[in-house]
Amino acid sequence: MKEIEVFIDTEEIAEFFFHELVKRGYVPSEEELEEIADITFEYLIEKSIIDEEVEEE
Repeated sequence: MKEIEVFIDTEEIAEFFFHELVKRGYVPSEEELEEIADITFEYLIEKSIIDEEVEEE
């Protein structure tokens, strides 16, 4: 299986969930969105869909 490099940003996840939840009639708070994004990111790591790499500054 070919490996590809994918960059996933929790801010992008939060924005995606915000738009999707609003379309469904929900109005999540910023704190709720951050928690959902973090949980989603952790889920992807746990399922070995992604590997977490820390950016060097």
